[in-house]
Amino acid sequence: MSFQNRFLYLQCVLLNLNDPITHNTHSTAMPDRSRIPRLISTFNSYIGNTSAHLAANSRENNATRLGLTEAEAARWAELYKEWKSLYLLYSDKTNSRTISVKNNLLLIIDKVVMFDRTNHILDRIASSGRATIEDAGVFRIKKGITAKKNHSKPQVSISEPVFAAFRQLGGGMMQVRCHSSSSNRASIYGNADCVQFLYCVGDTPPTSAGDAGLSKDLSSKAIFVLPTGAESSGKYLYIYFRWYNTRHPLLAGPWSGLQRALIL
Repeated sequence: MSFQNRFLYLQCVLLNLNDPITHNTHSTAMPDRSRIPRLISTFNSYIGNTSAHLAANSRENNATRLGLTEAEAARWAELYKEWKSLYLLYSDKTNSRTISVKNNLLLIIDKVVMFDRTNHILDRIASSGRATIEDAGVFRIKKGITAKKNHSKPQVSISEPVFAAFRQLGGGMMQVRCHSSSSNRASIYGNADCVQFLYCVGDTPPTSAGDAGLSKDLSSKAIFVLPTGAESSGKYLYIYFRWYNTRHPLLAGPWSGLQRALIL
């Protein structure tokens, strides 16, 4: 073996030894089931897809709809930009894949994981009342919206009302905690699989839950974040709730009385 070939061989060995993901428990033989992938190849698709998804939609981009601030969305896009330039070098195994490039990619993965842990990005998306099944798929969120349920078919309409508490998060974002009369602990009640709500923002309260100006949404989480927009600061959130079963809508509970909360 020539000196050059020996050098290339040793470099390949060192690349594997210095990769804490592929060398240890996260080998390619085991699927990466974490929300944020730790394998370089899987993370490359994840960060590209999530960045594009957050920026999508011109009228109200998905980042705003899901409750992310402009700074948070910009930081996510910045991390993807940093990743993209390094991944181009990593993709060229012959000329530019080095230990330094690989370690820097792993460092970016750590940055994304820490950014999520610090700001609870994925938890907030999972609990958002405006999150969809598509959002859950893109962000690899397996609980809540996409969770499989195996309940027997309910026979009796829900009679229990929804009790709700509000917490101001700033920037027009309102955290909502829903519970039943039997417990102050936030949880989805009985045969319901979500909480449904009607709401509007302004200074004039609606006359009833049948008001045509109300927006309708639902959340599979008893604790969720409702983004009303930074421009809503100083106005009031007017909202009605009821327990709801998406498979058996005729068994939905009664609408609660109108509740009001000041938006900061």
